[in-house]
Amino acid sequence: MSDLKLYTAGTPNGYKISIFLELLGLKYDVQRIDIRSNEQKQEWFLELNPNGRIPTLVDNSTGVTISQTGAILQYLADTYDKDHKFSYKFGTKEYYKQLEYLIFSVAEQGPITGQLSHFTKSAPEKIPYALNRYSTDVKRIIGVFELILSRNKEGLFLVGNHLTITDISVFGWANSLPRLNIDIKEFELFSKWFDSVKALEPVQKGLTVPN
Repeated sequence: MSDLKLYTAGTPNGYKISIFLELLGLKYDVQRIDIRSNEQKQEWFLELNPNGRIPTLVDNSTGVTISQTGAILQYLADTYDKDHKFSYKFGTKEYYKQLEYLIFSVAEQGPITGQLSHFTKSAPEKIPYALNRYSTDVKRIIGVFELILSRNKEGLFLVGNHLTITDISVFGWANSLPRLNIDIKEFELFSKWFDSVKALEPVQKGLTVPN
């Protein structure tokens, strides 16, 4: 039994955390949450996360229980990435860019892509206005990441010269785009970046959790 326990499901947000745990090489236990039956709204889960959303991480070695993907990624980086293989040192300019783009991912990329997913796959009827609105905005956001990648002269990463928690956050939702009728091949750098991240063995393994 590990000190780390991840409560998760096979969603873009869920994959972000399992991918990072795999990249860090950490041992962790997994409990699959059946979000289709609203298990995440049961009282026992709300004790862990009052918002009733996955993923949620419990770290018994520190006594920390934490949710919200951006916060979990930052927590894991601060606690288990002391060598900054997937992050940057606090106070550096790279650290603040990492933070800026991480917040952009969780505040804009996630909600907008989530809305497109809802209206594409879950809504009881197809609403052209909604589909057009959210697909257009998703493409705008990808265009922002394309611009960020084009300005980085240190490598095909969102910040600096190596993969960071920002890349992991962005990848989580980008991985859902083919199922939402978004062709990322229209964005040259973003497409190459996506393929390079997805090819990593820990990323592939993280995408199999919790199944």
